[in-house]
Amino acid sequence: MPDAIRRPVARHGKQARRRGWTTLVTVVASTLAVLLVSGTSVAAIAGAQLATAPQTVELSTDDQSTAKTADITAIKGGANILLIGSDTRVGQFDSDEDVEGARNDVTMLIHISEDHQQLTAVSFPRDLMVPIPACTNPATGTTYPASTSAMFNTALGNGGVSCVVDTVENLTGLSIPYAGLITFDGVIEMSNALGGVDVCVAQPIDDTFTGLHLTQGSHSLEGSDALAFLRTRHGVGDGSDLARISSQQVFLSALLRKVTSDGTLSNPITLYKLAGAALSNMTLSDGLAQTRTLVGLASALRGMSTANMLFVQYPVADDPADSARVIVDQDTAHTLNVVLQNDVKSSLSDSTTGRASEESSGSDTASSSPSTGASAGSSGSSGSSGSSSAAAGTSGSVPSATATPTASATPLPSSITGQSASEQTCSVGN
Repeated sequence: MPDAIRRPVARHGKQARRRGWTTLVTVVASTLAVLLVSGTSVAAIAGAQLATAPQTVELSTDDQSTAKTADITAIKGGANILLIGSDTRVGQFDSDEDVEGARNDVTMLIHISEDHQQLTAVSFPRDLMVPIPACTNPATGTTYPASTSAMFNTALGNGGVSCVVDTVENLTGLSIPYAGLITFDGVIEMSNALGGVDVCVAQPIDDTFTGLHLTQGSHSLEGSDALAFLRTRHGVGDGSDLARISSQQVFLSALLRKVTSDGTLSNPITLYKLAGAALSNMTLSDGLAQTRTLVGLASALRGMSTANMLFVQYPVADDPADSARVIVDQDTAHTLNVVLQNDVKSSLSDSTTGRASEESSGSDTASSSPSTGASAGSSGSSGSSGSSSAAAGTSGSVPSATATPTASATPLPSSITGQSASEQTCSVGN
């Protein structure tokens, strides 16, 4: 692997006015799940949905050019897609709110390997302090100068989807020709279409902010309960945004195991509901909003083992200037960046679960009683992100019986937290 990280220059782009709402990870997972079906099914569904889809979004000129000319199934070094969830309701419920100030509170980079054997989803903490390039807000025309250190979740308000893409490109050294902005409406629709997602809770979750109250054990979540589980920060781990990312990974993994193991995707009615909810509640970049691109994604992901679908958190450390913020853990981030840049097959160690998750004591979270354990994070932290030195949680992983990790995978540093979709884990209450 090369020693230097490629760092693309900052670029500008355009964005439509439609935006999303808060931490909408259900849509991310469901969208990925929909892409696991046959290309024929995706072609039929995508064609119908895209015909009535909302306006698309433009990225920077070089990203637009790549998306226009490349085959997403054959991009050298793999394909990169950025999925963004925002904290504003603009574009929903016929709202006419001002779009300026929207926040990208959930940002996930999806890397699909060139040989279609691995998917890596990287979550970026919203309170991460990073350089943000100069961007122009497409709705207001306001130009924001480049900043050497600003909160990551301000990029969307500065310059729309393209500004978030440029920020992540500069941070990781990757080219990201595809992106999607995710809305609130699809969360309830998708979880309902699945008939609920079974999640394991190792310690009770009580969060008055989201109204989520779950006892220890297994819970089938759908609708507003699923959304509350994905939004809860005060109710899990150390109450930090990093704990929320960890708990979200528990939900994502459970959802992907469900849709790939119990025939969900072979049910045409359920499939159509999932695809419809996903595509009708997303604003896609021009290159992603193409039937051929979605069909290509289906082809690339079809048959991929859940053991080779990795959810990781971008490496961070405490911000010495503000205990409620985090900064990039430069050495570890460099390792992850180079692995992604060079499309290296990777794996997580046996002790990488995050601040609000731990290994399940049973082989099936939907039917066994989960173990009781201590909070994976520091109980005293009250900051938005909190201390990055908190314990990472109980070690161990429980891969599904049919999952086989990619052979000869390069282990990522143990300080990189996350899990594969095959690992059955439990959320830890605060």
